[in-house]
Amino acid sequence: MAPVSERTVQTPMEEGFHMPAEWDPQESVWLSWPQDEETFPELSAVEDAYRTIIRTSCRGQKVNLLVRDKETEERVRTLIGKIGRIPEGLRFHTIDYVDVWFRDYGPTFIVNRKNHELAMVNWRFNAWGNKYPELLYDDCIPSMMNRELGIRCFSPGVVMEGGSIDVNGRGTVLTTEQCLLNPNRNPDLGRSEIEAVLRDYLGCNRVIWLSDGIAGDDTDGHVDDIARFVNERTVVCAVEDDPDDENFAALKENYRILRGSTNQDGTPLTVIPLPMPGSVGDDGRLPASYANFLIANRVVLMPAFHHPNDARARAILASVFPDREVIGIDCRALVNGFGAIHCISQQQPVP
Repeated sequence: MAPVSERTVQTPMEEGFHMPAEWDPQESVWLSWPQDEETFPELSAVEDAYRTIIRTSCRGQKVNLLVRDKETEERVRTLIGKIGRIPEGLRFHTIDYVDVWFRDYGPTFIVNRKNHELAMVNWRFNAWGNKYPELLYDDCIPSMMNRELGIRCFSPGVVMEGGSIDVNGRGTVLTTEQCLLNPNRNPDLGRSEIEAVLRDYLGCNRVIWLSDGIAGDDTDGHVDDIARFVNERTVVCAVEDDPDDENFAALKENYRILRGSTNQDGTPLTVIPLPMPGSVGDDGRLPASYANFLIANRVVLMPAFHHPNDARARAILASVFPDREVIGIDCRALVNGFGAIHCISQQQPVP
């Protein structure tokens, strides 16, 4: 008898699952509370940012917050309680974790709209190409979460971080060659194999490959610092106005690629330039970008860096999200850990 092929098992796409767009209705957003002063020297400022993120997100959905222990939960309750009542939508989950970059080590949620089923994709997390061995433990977080959620879990055995992909929820995904084709992720998979994974597990049959990411990004070019879908046919793309800035050439090339790209239906993309906040960081370039925003049900939370371009970026995002309030969150302390709002969060869609 011939052995059973792995292809006899249906992929999520074959079963009717796909990854929704971030602007589609959400059940909740997931976060992990920050505690590491080595990652965040200005930890109190990072905690202030989290308090604002939690309170504003809770206006229209739940917030699921990971804490390491009950003592941390009580501390968080005290901190949030200083500026008002604890939001009713805040849910605590005691799970051991190392760091806060939930977008990258957490699951990708997918849905089957026909039967209103929620599932997750449990990617492998190798700490951005094994750069930080002490963070490899966080690869177990999706499995630990699912002990409580109890939803279907697809495990492709592929290294993938949530910040490396951005979808329009209709069949198109943005990513970068620098990250997904990097030999420190999946050295045995080429472009066509990666595209097959994105099709089978996210429901995306159109892949737009951008080139390189921004300076200071230790994730090898995550797309959520570069370009983001804001509707099915429209992308905001980070651009650098200063030709002497080290991001100028790479961002110009990505903008060119997007201007020549189409979505899954062959419709040309509308590409809206999004300014950059210049060079952020006293001891070296940090990956500061306004593109690292989070879309929630009622708000868009945008990183702010106390730069004149904060207002420009907020106005642009307000124009493409007229049904949501765009709120700037001071991320100068948060980005010291090499990430911002989108990096620390993951949305759970309504199935």
